[in-house]
Amino acid sequence: MKRFAVVMLILVAVVAAVAIPTVAATKSQPAPNSAVADKMEFRQDMRKLWEDHIIWTRQVIVSLFAGTPDLDSAVSRLLQNQADIGNAVKPFYGEAAGDHLTALLRQHILIAADLLVAAKNGDSAAFQNANTAWYANANDIAVFLNSANPKYWPLDELKQMMKIHLDTTLAEAVARLNGDWSADVAAFDAVHNHILMMADFLSTGIIAQFPQKFTAAIRD
Repeated sequence: MKRFAVVMLILVAVVAAVAIPTVAATKSQPAPNSAVADKMEFRQDMRKLWEDHIIWTRQVIVSLFAGTPDLDSAVSRLLQNQADIGNAVKPFYGEAAGDHLTALLRQHILIAADLLVAAKNGDSAAFQNANTAWYANANDIAVFLNSANPKYWPLDELKQMMKIHLDTTLAEAVARLNGDWSADVAAFDAVHNHILMMADFLSTGIIAQFPQKFTAAIRD
């Protein structure tokens, strides 16, 4: 439990320290600063944001289980990604919506930290509590996204996508914890493939909802 307390102190400190940047200040932002943006560029930049999400989640998993000193830096970068994603939707849904999405995604990360620490410590009760909270948060994210774009982001599809994202990430963490390196690699491939599909689903929904903000057709 001492390790749990140390990790959570690091996470709380990082959350307090990381400021939400402006859209213009974030290099990985897909959100257009002008009224019109290229569809392909927008879709690729959205993919980059969500790839950052899984890459830095993986780094946190690796660092936490290995007990390496880069954990706080990895967590800081991962939490920055949640702000980047929230900022990306602000030009379409507004400042408050973007900030709320960031808050939900940060909870997604912080609950995952509880889950990982409980798994490493073999604390089954704490693991179950964190797991329940994690999937509830995933549903909250799905409900929020659906409320912003109900026509192109159906709730059932969003809930299923979020569930798969959590299922595959958990499989990745379990394989890493057990030292099953082949399963670890396979699980991360599954995480990666799924997040690209999810990123495309989200960017396509924004393009369909706000066609006036984009130019050029998406090329398959």
